[in-house]
Amino acid sequence: MNSLSLRVKKVSGIKKIVGLIGADSPKPLWFNTRFGIHTFFLRFPIDVVILDDNLHVVCYKEKLLPNRFFFWSTRYKHVLELPANTIKKNHIVQGLRLYLMT
Repeated sequence: MNSLSLRVKKVSGIKKIVGLIGADSPKPLWFNTRFGIHTFFLRFPIDVVILDDNLHVVCYKEKLLPNRFFFWSTRYKHVLELPANTIKKNHIVQGLRLYLMT
């Protein structure tokens, strides 16, 4: 099985709640939450990747537009918010193992 390394910033607490709101440009974030996120108040689309506990991709959404919701199974809690086109550029697919560098 293939793998990919990504540099991300791990956030928690209030930084997780704020996320990319108010940012001028997207930055790769990694945080834990269950079942859903929103993109209200974002100024740009983002790619979203959901990972299992072994950091394998279980689902993703490319170019999630501002003012939208994205939901997934509550079994998974690892979330990556990435600049739009990161999924396409890095050939991220379901089952891919990610190595996250913080």
